[in-house]
Amino acid sequence: MPKQKTDDLIQLIRSLTRAEKRHFRLFVRRNQASDDILFLQLFDFLDKHQDYDEALILRKLPGIKKRQLSNLKAHLYKQLLISLRLLNTNHVYEIQIREMIDFAKVLYDKGLYRQSLDILEKAKGRAVANEYYAVHLEILDFEKHIESQYITRSIEGRAETLTDETLQLNEVINGFNVFSNLSLQLYSLYLKVGYVRNEKDYFFVKEFFQTNLPNTDLNSLSFLGKLYYFQSHVWYYYMTQEFTFCYRYAQKWVDLYEGREELMQSHPALYLKGVHNLLNALFNVQHHSKFVEGLEKLHHFPNVYPISRNKNIEGLYNLYKYIHTIKLHFMQGTFDEGLEMVPELEKIIEEDAFNWDSHRIMVFYYRIACLYFGSGDNDNAISYLNKIINQKNPDYRGDIQCFARILNLIAHFELGNIQLVEYQVKSVYRFLGKMEDLHAVQREIMRFLRRTPRMQASEIKEEFIQLKDKLIKWQDDPYEKRPFLYLDIISWLESKIEGCTVKDIIRRKFLDRQKGS
Repeated sequence: MPKQKTDDLIQLIRSLTRAEKRHFRLFVRRNQASDDILFLQLFDFLDKHQDYDEALILRKLPGIKKRQLSNLKAHLYKQLLISLRLLNTNHVYEIQIREMIDFAKVLYDKGLYRQSLDILEKAKGRAVANEYYAVHLEILDFEKHIESQYITRSIEGRAETLTDETLQLNEVINGFNVFSNLSLQLYSLYLKVGYVRNEKDYFFVKEFFQTNLPNTDLNSLSFLGKLYYFQSHVWYYYMTQEFTFCYRYAQKWVDLYEGREELMQSHPALYLKGVHNLLNALFNVQHHSKFVEGLEKLHHFPNVYPISRNKNIEGLYNLYKYIHTIKLHFMQGTFDEGLEMVPELEKIIEEDAFNWDSHRIMVFYYRIACLYFGSGDNDNAISYLNKIINQKNPDYRGDIQCFARILNLIAHFELGNIQLVEYQVKSVYRFLGKMEDLHAVQREIMRFLRRTPRMQASEIKEEFIQLKDKLIKWQDDPYEKRPFLYLDIISWLESKIEGCTVKDIIRRKFLDRQKGS
């Protein structure tokens, strides 16, 4: 068994819960004694040992020969998947439907065509109710195969019914495929460049979106067709920083699930993604009350869907929970309270509890660094920023990489490391130029930091005031306001001017907004 496959087996075993391990052992022992089952002995050994040691396996399990080991590992991997499939049959609708298709195939092979068609009809009803279009189409193809080869005497006009049903389903599938493809392409583009950076970026994204957006009657689309239609608009307006429109389409996305709990059960990941994007948009427009409502909706999700039975959904739920709880602390200026969750979040990342990808982890590091910076702990902020800066050639989220370097310079400035700032400014300047992310706001910040070694103590406050005056005019510029979404540089400048902490400034602004609303 190749090393990659061995690593996959180890990872699968590590991912099993206690209940899943117990079920696997019962599943294997159902027909024979466990002492005679070599792959179960191998499973028990791998479950107890953290590292894979082939020599130790052969020494501790004398019944296993070296030439058998590769096939034995492959067989163990397959048996684990079969066991997990059986365990999940009761609560995963799609597995239930596919099991019914398998039963229909068995009956078909025995020549019991009517019974096969009866089961397929039931399976089709479930596929339609949960909008599993690919499975629905597979069932229709099987039904047509039976009807075209055998005289089943099922229903008069059956051929015409199946033909019409297939044509209608193909239209539905084409309808949502167009929008799911567009949504995926926009999301891929966002991961590479983040928000649009200039007029060139804006017109490129706009032209791409409008060229690939079909002229479709929204009411004619299925549930998933509408969902991907809204999702495509969310990505587009998110990239172009038109957050009011982003909020509207994200709200429509989430509203699709209202009163349809069966779709919450069959498509939970898409619901969580919708709430996540709704909260992102509300954070960017700083609508606190609606943000809190959305966060409550997210926290309520485990009451509707038992997340512990699905590792993927549990991982998504926890991912979004931590992201938006941190953002709530950003919004409210409660940085110290936000830091209380860092140890448990760090533990999840270190243990790889939910298989979060490196992109997600990098964004978490940046947000944690911002929490520390906001609380005044610049040393820890720099530690987390270095986790981003020291990554080797990541090809995603160039925006986060750029602002991590800028925040790192500011944190060193706060610590009084003036010579280090002077030394690093040049390399950061070159990095921003290489990433094509050197715009007016970044230039002004870099010029300020470059001049700091030559500033007199009596001049510092005036320099902060001048920099703030220069940056404020860029806050509403469609292409220059982007840096303010990553770093509240204005609040930092105000804290230096007024001689207080960043968290005090942000907290005061939040309370003023609350009074105003």
